[in-house]
Amino acid sequence: MTTEFPPIDRDKSPLLDADHDAVRIADALRASPHITFVAPVGPGDETVWFRDADGTGFELSLTTVEPVPDAERVAYAWDAVAAAIGNHPHFVRAVLEQPSLGLNLNAITALTRTGNEYTLTLTGDPRPGHGNEPASEAAASLAAVANQIITSDPSDSERATAELLNYVAATWDKQDLTLRKHAQAVARTLRTQ
Repeated sequence: MTTEFPPIDRDKSPLLDADHDAVRIADALRASPHITFVAPVGPGDETVWFRDADGTGFELSLTTVEPVPDAERVAYAWDAVAAAIGNHPHFVRAVLEQPSLGLNLNAITALTRTGNEYTLTLTGDPRPGHGNEPASEAAASLAAVANQIITSDPSDSERATAELLNYVAATWDKQDLTLRKHAQAVARTLRTQ
């Protein structure tokens, strides 16, 4: 790391510090059109006090539990969709449907401010053309350009570009179409030099 970009001090970074979780929760509540007031919160606080649009006050208490070491740290599509719709100013709420046993992860009930209620059905649908691309040819082409760069006594920026091209080639099936096209354009430019 350079002095311009010093290494992250994990003991002091608010992005990695659990003491700032109450602050982040308060910020999220302030962004909601359904919350009219959130009391000031500082690092290390364990409660967040807020008032809803009806004037009712609530207190959220943060209870710490031991994290699961192997837990997957991803947002699932159904949670992300419900949160995105529920946080939109036009909607009052959006929640996963709860039949008598468990949650229905394929259906979300959304209620608009104008009183319309919808059941949204989530259906998995791979992106168009997914799996039909000649992945081996495109990925091999990126890897070949990266190899050409690495073997030509590259500068630091050229080495970084080669590493990025290798990464995209190795994870081709996981990348979106835009990133694939950008990587191919970079490879074409470098191949002609």
